[in-house]
Amino acid sequence: MARGRLRVYLGAAPGVGKTYAMLGEGQRRQGRGTDVVVGLVETHGRKVTATLVEGLEIVPRKSMEHRGAVFTEMDVDAVIARKPKVALVDELAHTNVPGSRNVKRWQDIEEILDAGIDVISTVNIQHLESVNDVVQQITGVPQRETVPDEVVRRADQVELVDIDPEALRRRMAHGNVYPPEKIDASLANYFREGNLTALRELALLWVAGKVDEQLDRYRAGHHIEDLWETRERVVVALTGGPEGDTLVRRAARIAARTKGADLLAVHITRSDGLTGADPANLARQRTLVESLGGTYHQVVGYDVPRALIDFAEGVNATQLVLGASRRGRFAQLLSRGVGVTATALSGPIDVHLVTHAEVASGSRRPRAQRAVLSRSRRATGWAMALLGMPAVAWLLTPFRGWLTLSSEIVLFLLMVVCVALVGGMRPGITAAFVGFALLDWFFTPPFQSMTVSGLDNILALSIYVLVAAMVSAVVDLAARRTREAARARADAEVLSTLAGSVLRGEHALNALLARLRETFGLGAVTLLERREAPSPGDTSDPEAWRIVATSGGAPCTTPAAADTDVTIDDELVLTARGRLLDASDRRVLEAFAAEAAVALRQERLRREAEQARPLAEADKMRTALLAAVSHDLRTPLASAKAAVESLRATDVEWSEHDERELLATAEESLAKLDRLVTNLLDMSRLQAGVLGLSLQAVALDEVFPRALDDLGGQAARLNWSLPECVPAISADPALLERVLVNVMSNAVRYSPPQERVLVTAGVHGQIMEIRVIDRGPGVPAADRERIFLPFQRLGDRDVHTGVGLGLALARGLAEAMGGSLRPEETPGGGLTMVLTLPLVEST
Repeated sequence: MARGRLRVYLGAAPGVGKTYAMLGEGQRRQGRGTDVVVGLVETHGRKVTATLVEGLEIVPRKSMEHRGAVFTEMDVDAVIARKPKVALVDELAHTNVPGSRNVKRWQDIEEILDAGIDVISTVNIQHLESVNDVVQQITGVPQRETVPDEVVRRADQVELVDIDPEALRRRMAHGNVYPPEKIDASLANYFREGNLTALRELALLWVAGKVDEQLDRYRAGHHIEDLWETRERVVVALTGGPEGDTLVRRAARIAARTKGADLLAVHITRSDGLTGADPANLARQRTLVESLGGTYHQVVGYDVPRALIDFAEGVNATQLVLGASRRGRFAQLLSRGVGVTATALSGPIDVHLVTHAEVASGSRRPRAQRAVLSRSRRATGWAMALLGMPAVAWLLTPFRGWLTLSSEIVLFLLMVVCVALVGGMRPGITAAFVGFALLDWFFTPPFQSMTVSGLDNILALSIYVLVAAMVSAVVDLAARRTREAARARADAEVLSTLAGSVLRGEHALNALLARLRETFGLGAVTLLERREAPSPGDTSDPEAWRIVATSGGAPCTTPAAADTDVTIDDELVLTARGRLLDASDRRVLEAFAAEAAVALRQERLRREAEQARPLAEADKMRTALLAAVSHDLRTPLASAKAAVESLRATDVEWSEHDERELLATAEESLAKLDRLVTNLLDMSRLQAGVLGLSLQAVALDEVFPRALDDLGGQAARLNWSLPECVPAISADPALLERVLVNVMSNAVRYSPPQERVLVTAGVHGQIMEIRVIDRGPGVPAADRERIFLPFQRLGDRDVHTGVGLGLALARGLAEAMGGSLRPEETPGGGLTMVLTLPLVEST
């Protein structure tokens, strides 16, 4: 029996219309005459969704009791016994009631598929196992019901049900997703615009990966090796030479000509470990690629051109960027080189050979250092060649009549191999020629003569010399390869330890230099930077260099004073003092130098960001203070002055009621002036960084009632709902109260008289979110940041109110307490102010 086909509707969030799409597909198939049944559908009380169920046959659910309650689940046996062509089964990630045959609903669906029945199902992106932790980090809501990604990837069809986040929020606000009592809480928490946008992007990326897999399977199944230019992909090959920067920039310009093109940089490492690249160049070029939006890859291959083309074909590249050969003309005559060979193998991939400043300048790539045997081993090898070979001849002379020449040649060849193993190729070849002379003198007729009689003897001795030389070369090469592999393994261990120490260290640059000094047993390691105006011959001029970082004893003040130095770029040099490092150590030293340069740049960027932040805040606050002093101080002052002058006037007879009105006006204006001056003083303290803060654990249910008391009559227009067992937040109680009063007062002022302002609170990760939601006219997205500048009216002509200084101060106080205050649009109209404050850290 053929297995059924699975079709899955994947949604970015609840309410996007997955179940609606599934039922619509069921209705269409039934209209075409297909036998369709509903195995299980959850309408969640949505009338429009329930309407689509009408006319479809529904398989009765089975009832199950668990802990005294009765639940219903899909009856798998009944669906299989019914044998429809298509079964509609909602909520793929659902967990069945304990006691069911299968733990998860997707396992029930597997049984139905095995019975040859097609299944149409639904799932949300947050229920996929691979993104479950990411979704929890974004939304702050853990998803306990998950489904393995492989279950959905195996589906024959996956269709994305997508909707714009704002459209989904409007759908929520109109009551088309959840009942009215859940709307405000849902909009303020899980269904925030940022959450929905992030979930939508996750869904799009997951489906894009699924589509790529389907395309790869199709091409592999149909043996399609031709390039399909479904997307422009530009691959740039890096050798580790200085020309790599030019190639990366040229490849980035090529990729930028097509919207959505991918940029990939690849470095081919020879599998024999003989071809080395400059780690400093590769590190710099990798940073450059990533800064241009590309990705960096490293591939191991013995045949560099073939490995390069295999990589390009594997990523479905459309264009390949190579650098013109750096080798001289004579070398190019002997070998075509990587560029020409790769071009010949490229097939439909367009190849760009880019000229650069290093063309035909000769390969400047550092060559692998030859593995040198120790002095004692070389001396032993020469002794064995010069003394051991005669000793073998002396031992074999008594048996000359018993042994044949071929046996004697084999014994001498064995000695040559031993010499090569101990002393290397040169002693081995020397031993081969010494053995040739001894064999000719003592063991080849006529004896004790360098004359060789017989063609077979001449051939045997000639083959002996050739084989001995070849064996010596091979043995020596194998020994060198072994030493090089051991060296590479040691270097890899050093670099791995380096990476781990950097990741764990609080100060990456200092950790790097300290690790380098410990690795090579150096006295001091110093990173030097060239000054802006170097003097002639500045390698030995201390005035031309400054010490950026150092570890160990007395630092080197110039590159000339160091035992070993590595030039990182035009400005940075890494110096080492204590002992002269071997040439074979330079690759590791260059890797340290490249990492040191990256660590230095990151450290400086971090310091610059820290320095710029207070300056930006101070400038913003200064602008606010100037605007406040020049504008709204005059309004209450003018009102109070006018009221007092009226009362003092002798030419007007005021009634008792009029006097009370004038006194009330003066009192109200002076109260506004007092609040304004207090706010201005607090803002000036914020600007100067001297605002007195007393951060402590604060319970929201203690501060909120005091804020309501300060609001007076405005509190009657508030609807507030605080969850039970609200965790404590870190804040200054007095400042938090002022922030709440300013924000809620502003919301009440701009809400219609018949509307109430909703205040909610919720915990998301390690922060508390307090939302003040009004149904007023709202603020255009382009003007939302302006409301935090003092006295911005945004077109309002009422000169007595306005947005005021309160929101500017509220944001400043919130940020001073480690929180934030940001505006959002209220679905259906209005403005939502979101106040976030950190929770008290648990000990």
